[in-house]
Amino acid sequence: MNRGNCSSLTEFIFLGITTNSEISGSLFTILLVVYLINILANLGMIILIRLDSQLHTPMYFFLSHLSFCDLCNSTTVGPKMLTDYFAKNKSIPFLACAFQFFMFCIFSDADCLLLAMMAFDRYKAISNPLLYKVNMSSRVCSLLMAGVYLVGLVDALAHTILAFRLCYCGSNEINHFFCDLPPLLLLSCSDTQVNELVVFTLFGFIELTTISGVIVSYCYIILSVLKIHSTEGRFKAFSTCTSHLTAVAIFQGTMLFTYFRPSSSYSLDQDKMTSLFYTLVIPMLNPLIYSLRNKDVKEALERIKNKWWF
Repeated sequence: MNRGNCSSLTEFIFLGITTNSEISGSLFTILLVVYLINILANLGMIILIRLDSQLHTPMYFFLSHLSFCDLCNSTTVGPKMLTDYFAKNKSIPFLACAFQFFMFCIFSDADCLLLAMMAFDRYKAISNPLLYKVNMSSRVCSLLMAGVYLVGLVDALAHTILAFRLCYCGSNEINHFFCDLPPLLLLSCSDTQVNELVVFTLFGFIELTTISGVIVSYCYIILSVLKIHSTEGRFKAFSTCTSHLTAVAIFQGTMLFTYFRPSSSYSLDQDKMTSLFYTLVIPMLNPLIYSLRNKDVKEALERIKNKWWF
């Protein structure tokens, strides 16, 4: 990341979510509670899936990785944001900012791709249940997860290298609460057309691939469900997909709104609220959605509770 002689910048300063002191205390309390629930819910989901042998299936393998990515994503942003409420100097070193953005990119991309993997898994489970464990063997699942993390790593490297080799020769104040790409590009005095093109190309490709994968998978799922003669069988098949569809709609809707809306409608204050949603709120909601709407998870919790009790 050679920035040449165009900048002597060594740190950035976050302006935070709000400068309104009247609501900052209440907002800090809400965000702290959200972050703690986030940690407990995602960590609890990972531990539960690992401890209960009946959840050692491809579906819960992907769900445990989704919880892991949500946990890492929120931890990349949350602690720094919360400590900045009490800090006089809300600064972050240049390289630390690059690392934060890099980690955020990896796990955000992994979330997108994982939702597509989970849709494909549901298609395999419903369309051909007898061969489900053969088609989705542990080796296949591991290879798919390796691909997910590899794509996230490559995409994150591309965006990080391009963003942090730009010239930052003006203000070093980021009107945000973490190192995200849009506010960083606004600070740069370089031409950012290449960065915008790479975002549109790489992240656009990831979004297009994942959304298309989800749509195609669910088209096949619907066709498979329609072949089921009993109403109870159809309901059971669809009920396994509702949690996933809810998570997809919330996450993809937020990401598309953030990165692909017209530049004329861009607002930093609006962007901060949206970023807060997908960095802290959605990672908190995912395990709650899957646990509250999932019979297997409830039964696993009951088994673990009874085992520990006795």
